[in-house]
Amino acid sequence: MNASRFPPISYAGRASAVRERLAEHDATALVVTDQPSVRWLTGFAGSNGSVALLPDRLVLVTDGRYRDRAADELAEAGVDAEIVVGPNRVEQRKAFVASFDGLDAVAADPAALTHDEWLQLADELPLRPVRGLIDDGRRVKDEGEVARIAEACRCADAALAEVAPTLGDGVTEADVRMELEYRMRRHGADGPSYDTIVASGPEHAARPHHETGPRRIREGDTVVIDVGALVDGYHSDMTRSYVVGEPSAEQSELYELLLGIQAAGIDAVASGVPAREVDATCRSLAAIAGYADWYLHSTGHGVGLMIHEDPFESPVATTELRTGDVVTVEPGLYRVGFGGFRIEDLVEVVDGGCRVLTASPKDTPCPPSPPTT
Repeated sequence: MNASRFPPISYAGRASAVRERLAEHDATALVVTDQPSVRWLTGFAGSNGSVALLPDRLVLVTDGRYRDRAADELAEAGVDAEIVVGPNRVEQRKAFVASFDGLDAVAADPAALTHDEWLQLADELPLRPVRGLIDDGRRVKDEGEVARIAEACRCADAALAEVAPTLGDGVTEADVRMELEYRMRRHGADGPSYDTIVASGPEHAARPHHETGPRRIREGDTVVIDVGALVDGYHSDMTRSYVVGEPSAEQSELYELLLGIQAAGIDAVASGVPAREVDATCRSLAAIAGYADWYLHSTGHGVGLMIHEDPFESPVATTELRTGDVVTVEPGLYRVGFGGFRIEDLVEVVDGGCRVLTASPKDTPCPPSPPTT
């Protein structure tokens, strides 16, 4: 992926902003070990890297595979950091711990470390738990990040436009998944954003996270396709639902109901709105229509360097949406014996509302016609 074709991501000021938040917790340094946070802070996208965020500098510890790549990616990001290369994990750990010498208040996010990792680090560093410092910073996307997410959406839209018309051809769920993932790459994606879900029929489509398998898609099936692309580290997420053949009266009625619920959810998205209100908007409409027990999951989540990240639109969410958040709106209705529908769009929160980033048609449950050439 040629990242230069996108607007640059602004890494400047990220470390300083985290340091300001650290001071609020009476800490002077931060342990950063999860890959999305390392990338967000430094631009380094390798699979092995840990960052010591110190009062006056950054130290990135990695292995020899990434010596040159780390230098190139940090230079491209404009991040000034010391790069330490350790020949093995023992030496990397020693170098990482040594970078905190003399500091008496080192923060770490307990949600980003396993229990064993925490205990090991706590034997050598004066750790204190501080949750969500970088997760909070990752929420608000800049122009470069949104451009990558939008491109990932375009790749998934293009692939679905080519594959959805084949649903009536006797293909299997696995056939559809493989074609979608192949075609997303052909349209420029680095790969799928997650394991593509193709769920069909009265049982499989009733499972929101069905594991796609060999079932052959048949006339009369409801089909739920949850597909996203990965572009330069950034994810997209979209779901469209279909009926193979002529929809029954019940299928048409429920699809139209869900389409209205999802539209109301998108209308509810705006900066300053409590995330739980988006969920409540959708969930209450399902309940009013008599389908409360068909609504099996939360209404949405943030998307970025991770496919599921803050903020989450759920009944127990405690945060408000912010300008720059990128979130899904994905109500669904499911029942064994009927199957299910989910309609999901990815939106960017802007002042006064949101901008929809996914573009695949959703006004009807009938699969689209093949794209014209």
